[in-house]
Amino acid sequence: MPATVLDGTAVSRSLLDATAARAAAFASVAGRPPTLATVLVGDDPASRTYVKMKRSRCAKVGIGSRAVELPASSTTGQLVAEVSALSADPAVDGILLQHPVPAHVDERAAFEAIAPGKDVDGVTVHSFAAMAFGEPGFRSCTPGGILRLLDAYDIPLAGRRAVVVGRSPILGKPVGMLLPARDATVTYCHSRTADLAGAVREADVVVAAVGKPELVRGEWIKPGAVVVDAGYNAGNVGDVEYPAAAERAGHITPVPGGVGPMTIALLLEQTVRAAEAGR
Repeated sequence: MPATVLDGTAVSRSLLDATAARAAAFASVAGRPPTLATVLVGDDPASRTYVKMKRSRCAKVGIGSRAVELPASSTTGQLVAEVSALSADPAVDGILLQHPVPAHVDERAAFEAIAPGKDVDGVTVHSFAAMAFGEPGFRSCTPGGILRLLDAYDIPLAGRRAVVVGRSPILGKPVGMLLPARDATVTYCHSRTADLAGAVREADVVVAAVGKPELVRGEWIKPGAVVVDAGYNAGNVGDVEYPAAAERAGHITPVPGGVGPMTIALLLEQTVRAAEAGR
């Protein structure tokens, strides 16, 4: 039987509806909407599209947005100063620094200029530690969105073997921190993994988050496994060979329409939560 499709577009819709209601309630008391500041460095077309889409979603749920655009020639110090100013601004509830920044900029330094209470994208060391230790805080949006999507389909994780393909600090590593909290056993795989195919074949849950089109082959998927494709590559292609994987998996996310909508929905929910906490 073909896999059940994990429809992130449908699941995110209910999350966005709830977020819109909370945003309206906040605005009625605070006299202003919850506000997300987006910071874009340079003029990368994909990054510009992502920021525009996020601002559009903000408007649809009653969240205000403030755009900060810096030239590609900006220094680390200039970017840190802009982010620090937003962190100190009481009219800003959440901050999103669009990834990636130009190569000459220290992205980690810029992330760490985000005040923990405004880190609604879950990119700071503070947020990562909170995820790792199960403490209150903001989750990295894509990993957090993945967990919410699995929950919506009542997919059990306890006792299951999960393989995370990728170890980026804003996706692979944090999702590997969240899964053990659900009592899954986690293996990280990456560019130096000796037998990626063998590791994937043993997995009950596969999270592909490496940014290489169709790296994970369908024939590797264990029959009945849950496949979460967090990759997005040119031509609407994910990190998993979708047609072949869907014939073997029990559940699978499409690209697009799977993880992406959940990422944005969680970003907006966390922005409203930040506003509520700071009121």
